[in-house]
This record gives sequence, structure tokens and C-alpha cells, in this order.
Amino acid sequence: QIFNQHNAEALNLEQAFYRMAQTEPNLDHDVSWLLLPSYWAKMVVALISFLCFANSYDGDFVFDDSEAIINNKDLRAETPLGDLWYHDFWGSKLSSNTSHKSYRPLTVLTFRINYLFAGGFYPVGFHVINIILHCTISVLMVDVFSILLGGLQFSNKGRRLNLAPKSSLLAALLFAVHPVHTECVAGIVGRADLLCALFFLLSFLGYCKAFRENKEGHTFSVFWVLVSVILGAIAMLCKEQGITILGLNAVFDALVINKINLLELIQKLLHKDKSLENAGLLKKGLLFRITLLMSGGASILYIRWRIMGTGPPAFTDVDNPASFADSLFVRVINYNYYYSLNAWLLLCPWWLCFDWSMGCIPLIKSVSDWRIIALAALWFCLIGLICQALCSEDSHKRRILTLGLGFLIIPFLPASNLFFRVGFVIAERVIYLPSIGYCILFTYGFSLLSKQAKKKKILAVAVLGILLINVMRCALRSSQWRSEEQLFRSALSVCPLNAKVHYNVGKNLADKGNQSAAIKYYREAVRLNPKYVHAMNNLGNILKERNELHEAEELLSLAVQIQPDFAAAWMNLGIVQNSLRRFEEAEQSYWTAIKHRKKYPDCYYNLGRLYADLNRHIDALNAWRNATVLKPEHSLAWNNMIILLDNTGNLAQAEAVGREALELIPNDHSLMFSLANVLGKSQKYKESEALFLKAIKANPNAASYHGNLAVLYHRWGNLDLAKKHYEVSLKLDPMAPGTKENYNLLRRKLEQLQKKGG
Repeated sequence: QIFNQHNAEALNLEQAFYRMAQTEPNLDHDVSWLLLPSYWAKMVVALISFLCFANSYDGDFVFDDSEAIINNKDLRAETPLGDLWYHDFWGSKLSSNTSHKSYRPLTVLTFRINYLFAGGFYPVGFHVINIILHCTISVLMVDVFSILLGGLQFSNKGRRLNLAPKSSLLAALLFAVHPVHTECVAGIVGRADLLCALFFLLSFLGYCKAFRENKEGHTFSVFWVLVSVILGAIAMLCKEQGITILGLNAVFDALVINKINLLELIQKLLHKDKSLENAGLLKKGLLFRITLLMSGGASILYIRWRIMGTGPPAFTDVDNPASFADSLFVRVINYNYYYSLNAWLLLCPWWLCFDWSMGCIPLIKSVSDWRIIALAALWFCLIGLICQALCSEDSHKRRILTLGLGFLIIPFLPASNLFFRVGFVIAERVIYLPSIGYCILFTYGFSLLSKQAKKKKILAVAVLGILLINVMRCALRSSQWRSEEQLFRSALSVCPLNAKVHYNVGKNLADKGNQSAAIKYYREAVRLNPKYVHAMNNLGNILKERNELHEAEELLSLAVQIQPDFAAAWMNLGIVQNSLRRFEEAEQSYWTAIKHRKKYPDCYYNLGRLYADLNRHIDALNAWRNATVLKPEHSLAWNNMIILLDNTGNLAQAEAVGREALELIPNDHSLMFSLANVLGKSQKYKESEALFLKAIKANPNAASYHGNLAVLYHRWGNLDLAKKHYEVSLKLDPMAPGTKENYNLLRRKLEQLQKKGG
């Protein structure tokens, strides 16, 4: 009975504390919205966020996934784990001049774990993790928004109180279903933003844990402040934006914990008011905590700088044209226009695109450009919000607006071009964290409208309608991210002036064998961007395959003229010149390609073919040997070595090369076939037969395999089996050279044997 009485008293005290807290201004008072217990609210948010992106779970690897995952050697077991700390996001050495300098080792580590558990490059596991991460982040947002919108209050038992359960649920739902998040969730490379956001939020919640009230009054825990700094460092090791949480924690500390009026503080600083000494900042430990945050942030940035090196990444004007403009006016105007477009994507996320570079957004070069209106609208809204955040007499309003603007602007700063040049115009993925600020401002605006509205239910239905539209938009956009064809085609209507969009559509069509359609899109890419060397190279390749050699040569020559170190274009130009029988020029082009890319096995292979055409057999063998040294699994180079040695009568050497090749590539049926031919000529019939049969098992529809096995049996004297395989070969390819003649010879021999037997 005494125990129950004690519990009841504690419960009453907690309820009393909650009622006392509720007497302060509260967003929920005027909001007509669902009021759910905390665990139910989190369940609803998790379920809805899952429904938005669930249909992306079985999508392919698309767009940047190829470079960051499939072609990234850091994911494979043979790469030492320690290398992840010295490589960029794409697997290149940070010290390399070509490095992107995006340092995200923890994100790459999760890709590697995905790869190892899946046993290969199977996208389902990668997508499922992304969906789970977004659901987890959305659930955490319920707690984060309850603090940002309702303040940080604790019960007498040290439990944090949610003073804005309805508003925090609405804000979390807005975040969970925002269509601009699709790139982060449905695109596997977006894992970097998701992991960064996860540790970003955990750092914030950890910082809030430092301010529990105890019997002695308001105090703080140095341990939890340090934990927050460590979590911020982890967020930065997932993506660079993560470091901004330390600044936001400082802003939160000043506004919520210390309840500082920024306008008053600025005025006192300007007038050197002595009352600052009695402001209680030192007593509450604000300066000490900010010192901890700043010291931690500076240490993290220094360590990253030491690992990364001082050299900035190399971007081109097509990646971020405004940053290369000579005029300061043009740069400033266009940066601000980009900010307005990012804001518009948060407000109206209908026009979404996987890439906004390469002419998608033409530069503003004059004040007469009508798009200046967007800048004016952006700054009109921002200045209005900033004035309200600083000058309002309502401390509750000041706090929410300042926190909303802080979470909107501070995480966006690394992508703003203010501190360093970035490699994009607009990137939807970088708005993932700033959307937290948007959700705060939207929810606060909804509460103000609800306060004024007479029919609050109509307003609530309108917001519910926005949520439903966003859910459907997320589902639609997720389906577009399932395959490259859908993703690239969806961008044609959004960014018709983007050369990269046309290039990617063309590349996708070419990969599927639709060369005629691919040519159309490649030509459009080159028209939109006459210096687009990759489009010229790919178009030149297709034209080369279609034997349109002169136009192919023009395009490839122009590509290497624009970019003299473009090794792939030099190699392809060499192939075209070889086909045009301009051998000296072809040889020079190949060596130029190798000069710009030292480890270029395909170029050595093509150089070997050129030397073989010129009967420079030693040079050909050396070139192909170089190709196999650089790429031991280069089947074509091995095959050509075996065939050349076979044709020149060097059977023993051909056999040795063939055996060496099969040790490295044991399941390559073309190598089995070439070695089987050599062994047959060396009268090693049994071993030759075994290799022919193994090759046929791997590729049963190759007419030449059956035809050459028939020749072996013919020589060996096994005429019935020879007849059988000649017939199979002729059935597969009635025009097979030499097979019909050999078959007729065999038939005549069999007829003669039958006559003798008769």
C-alpha cells in the first residue's frame, strides 16, 4: 500500500509538471490533427515512410551506383580494409589528381558489408538497407521535432516530455513522405546522405540528453556533449554535411537551453553593454559547451584535411557553370537562383531530375532576365522570416523560427558554393537534411493558420491531401529509379536542355543494342553541348561499328582536340585509323592513349592487333602480353597470342600460353577451343578431345566448336563421331567455311569403306 501510494504521488507530480509546462505557448493548442501516443505515432510514421519507397526494393543499380559500387574495388574482399581510410567515395586514392575528394569511408564500409553478405552485386540487399535507414530516420524525427517544436522539458523523474505531440507527428510525416528524398532512398548512392542524417540526429538527441534536470536544478553532462561530438564526427565520415550538426547544437543550446534573445545580444555587443557579464552564460556553461563543440569540430576538420590533402577536387564548367563565370555579379546572381530552385523543390517537389548540370539551367547573365523574380521572392521570404525570428516579442515564435531557419540553412552551407566550389548545380540529395527546417516552418505556418481559421477541419483535410499527394509522388518517383531507362527518360521532360540526360538515354539504348535510337540521342547531346567529349566518343564508336568510318574519325579527332588527355578517345581513334589502313597514324594514336593512361590493357590489345596486321609478330605478342599482365583475365589477348603462335607454327609455345591462360581463366570456353586446336595439331588427341567437349558443354551452339572437333575425330580415325559433329556444325551454320568440304570428303571416304567392306 505504501509502495502504491508512493507511485501515485510520483505520477501526480509528473502530471502536474506536464500541466505546468503546458501553460507555456504551445503549437498543439490550435492544431486540428491526430493526437496519438508516442509509440503509435512512431509506428504510423514508420509504416507510411515504408509505403512511400517500398517499390524501390528490387530496383537495379542505376546512374552513379555503377561507379560507387560495381566498379569500386574497395567493396571487394581482396582490398585491405585499411585502404578505405585513404580512398575517396569512388575508390580512388585521395592523393590522386583525379580524386573527387568526397571522403565517406563509413558509407563505403556499409556497401562492402552489403556486398559480402549478398555474395556479389545483388541490388536488393542494398535497396532494403536504404529503405530501413529512411524509416529509422523518420521515426527519430518524431523525437527531434517534439524538441524543436515543443521545447526541451523533463519530468521530475528525468523523462523527456513531448509538449507538441500533434505538431511533431505532422512534421515527421511531412519529412517521411517528401518526394525530394527519393534520390537518397531509391538511389543506392544516397546511402551516404541517409547514414549522415542518422548520426546527425543521434548527435542532436545525444546533446539534448546532456541537459536532464536533477535535484540540484538545471545542469549538463560533459559526457553526453562529447558523445554528441563523436556522433557528429561519425556523421561526417558518412558524408561531409554531417559536421554541421555541431553548429546546430550550439544554436540549439543558445536558444532553447539558455533562452538567449539574439537581437538583444547583438545590440548589447554593439553597445559593449556591461550587463553581458551578468547574462548567466558562464554560469549555465554555454561558453564551455560551445568551446567543446568548436574544439571537436576543428579537430575533426584538421584530421580530415590531413588525410585528404590540400588539393581541391577538379571540376569542369559543365558540372557547375556559375562557379566558372568571370563576372562576380553572374556568380552571385546564379548562386542565389540555385538557392531559390532548391527552396522551390522543397515547396513543390514535382519536377525532379537525376542530374541538373550541362545546360539544364542556363546562366542568368543580365538583370533583365525574368528569373530574377525567383531571387527576389526567395530573399523577400527569408528576410521576412529572419525579421520575425529576431524581432518578435513572442519568445516561442522566435525560438521556432530561428531553429527552423537554422536547420534549413546550416546543413545546406557545404553545398552553397560559399566556401568552396561544388561539382553540381542542384542535387536533390543535399536537401535531405535541410528539409528538416522546411518541415518545422511548414508545421509552424499550419499552426498559425489553424489559429486564425474558423473551419480548422478543412485546413487539416488540405494538409492531409498534401501528404497523400506526396506519398503518391514518392511511389511514382521510386518506380522511375528502379531502372536506368525509366530514370533517364523521366528527365527528358524536366531538363530537355541537359546534354547529360540525352547522353545517358543514348548510352542506355546502345547497351540494349538499339544503335539507331542511340545515335539520335548522342547527336542531340553533342548539339546541346558541342564540347561533350564523352558523347562524341560513344557516337564515334557506334559509327565505327556501322562502318561509317570517316564521320567517326571526325568526331574522335574533335574529342581529343578538345580534351588531349582523353585516353579512350585516342584508342578508338586508333581503331578507326587502323580500319582505314592508316597504320602509322593508328600506332601513334594508340601510344598517345597509353601515354595518358599507363595501365590500359584494352589499348595494348588493339595495338597488338595492329602489329599482327602488319606481320610484326614479336611486337604483337609483346603488346598482348602487356595486356594480360595489366588484366590477367583479358581473354581476347590470351586467345590472340595462342592463335598467332599456332598460325606461325610455334605449337609448343602456343600450348604453354594456352595452359597459362586456362589456369587464370579456367571457365573460358574460347580459350579451351584455341588450346584444343593446338593440342590436336600436336597429336595429343585425347586431351584435345576433352577440351573440345568441355568447350561445347559451355557453349553448345558454336558451329566452329563442333566443326573443329569433327576435324579432330577425322584425323584420329573416329569417323562416325566426326560425321556426327560435322552434321551438328552444318545444322548450326550451313555456310561454315571448310566444314561442308570436309564433310563431303568424309562421306566419300565412308562410302569407299562401305564398298570395300561389301
